[in-house]
Amino acid sequence: MYFESRADAGAKLASMLVEKYRYENCAVVALSDGAVLVGEEIAASLHCVLTLLLIEDIEVPGESLSFGGVSEGGGFTYNGMFSVGEIEEYTAEFHGYLDEKKREAFQKINQLLGDGGLIDKSMLLDRTVILVADGLDNGASIDVAMDFLKPIRTQRIVVATPVASVPAVDKLHMNADEIHILDVKENYMGTNHYYNDNTIPSHEETVARINQIVLNWR
Repeated sequence: MYFESRADAGAKLASMLVEKYRYENCAVVALSDGAVLVGEEIAASLHCVLTLLLIEDIEVPGESLSFGGVSEGGGFTYNGMFSVGEIEEYTAEFHGYLDEKKREAFQKINQLLGDGGLIDKSMLLDRTVILVADGLDNGASIDVAMDFLKPIRTQRIVVATPVASVPAVDKLHMNADEIHILDVKENYMGTNHYYNDNTIPSHEETVARINQIVLNWR
């Protein structure tokens, strides 16, 4: 399945969620800049809050493979697709590199956040949290989000994404209370491949946009 845009895909996902969650105690949490475009459509249809969880991905050197991610809470979460042995092997081989990339990622997040942060955790408390991606290849961002949400008491964790790989879906079944996916790919070609329009605002523009929405809530 291919989509005209991320907004188009978001509208399709919203139609799957609206009957159950419209006007309910929900919060949409986007996991990337592209996911904000998907999440806006869902939040508008459900009449609920929308925010962005800033995640900086760290890749294994020389490979297009996510080692894990740093969230705006400062925590680092390993990609759950790796075994304990693989994590130990990569950590031993790239120890200095990974530590430096973690520091760089957290500094970048802090620069984007400025004063305070995007997510007011009280806005997620006792809500159904809908984690939104624009595509899930390995599900590393879900691992980071789950770690971020652990200290927060939520009613339910729902994951919504237009497209995902088979391994990512297998992981979601273990982590989420409910999942909504429009298309599952055995051979995932990269998220942009599934959209005709790949126009995405810059990270800075997205952060400014979300911060403005947060100010409007308050």
